Amino acid sequence: MNPRHEALHLRARLNALFRDFFATRGVVEVETPVLSRAGNTDPNIRSFTLEFSGPASGGPRQRWLRTSPEFPLKRLLAEGFGDCYELGRVFRDGEAGGRHNPEFTMLEWYRVGWDHRRLADETVALVTAAMALVQRPPVALRSLDFATLYREAFGLDPHTASIDALRAALGEIRIDPEGLTREDWLDLLMTHRLQPSFAADAITVVHDWPATQAALARLRPGDAPGEPTVAERFELYLGPLEVANGYNELNDASEQRGRFQRDHAVRSARGDALPPIDDALIAALPAMPDCAGVALGVDRLLMGLVGTTRIADVLAYDFASA
Repeated sequence: MNPRHEALHLRARLNALFRDFFATRGVVEVETPVLSRAGNTDPNIRSFTLEFSGPASGGPRQRWLRTSPEFPLKRLLAEGFGDCYELGRVFRDGEAGGRHNPEFTMLEWYRVGWDHRRLADETVALVTAAMALVQRPPVALRSLDFATLYREAFGLDPHTASIDALRAALGEIRIDPEGLTREDWLDLLMTHRLQPSFAADAITVVHDWPATQAALARLRPGDAPGEPTVAERFELYLGPLEVANGYNELNDASEQRGRFQRDHAVRSARGDALPPIDDALIAALPAMPDCAGVALGVDRLLMGLVGTTRIADVLAYDFASA
């Protein structure tokens, strides 16, 4: 069989596995809007927009294609819906290449009363079950915090190291430093030095990230004086591929609005578009229960399962041939 067709058959089996996995755990599948009046403010994500041509009573004509189903899922949680997940297409502008496609499939789910560490364990269980579909059980499972990972690999503290120290840790890898922030150098070390070193078929979970990379995660002060505040966040890697990103979710409306506003400030300084802040989410957050959520890239997981570095190998048709 054509290898791409084999990947499509595997995708169908994987989707069935997802639904069975969550059905046995009482997590309900839902569908939420693909188009929204609000957008993703994250400065590192670009959204597609389109114009609605119908009656003005329908609301703002400019609509934003979702980059994830996160905001409406959280609104459902705030209404008391309970544990839920969505499996569907999401869209990000400017992301096309070997490992990226502007439209891709995301699995996102939320667990009420859980924290990020417990959800990381469930994510490991799901990825392990997916690997069993291709008779490739994980050769190792490693879970460690962000600071320990960087200390072991580079002998530096990622919470306090200078930009010069982070640049030096890249070794012979040469990157144009123009406009790069300290967070950019931390990311470059992850993508260029750490991820390539993760063993194939091994699952690596990195938790408790720097507070400056919290996104929509809660912050937790250090346990002792002098210890840094960390973001209650985890990422899961299958071999060198980042597959999932999860949070102990922030439900402080004031703090969340402040983070969105800081995103806008960064975007404004760059001259980028300013997606409207999701006021419906902000209004819902005070009623959202304590919970943890995670987004898993289905195409990335499929790439890990079939052993390819090209996202086109697991799609019916990629962006260039769509």
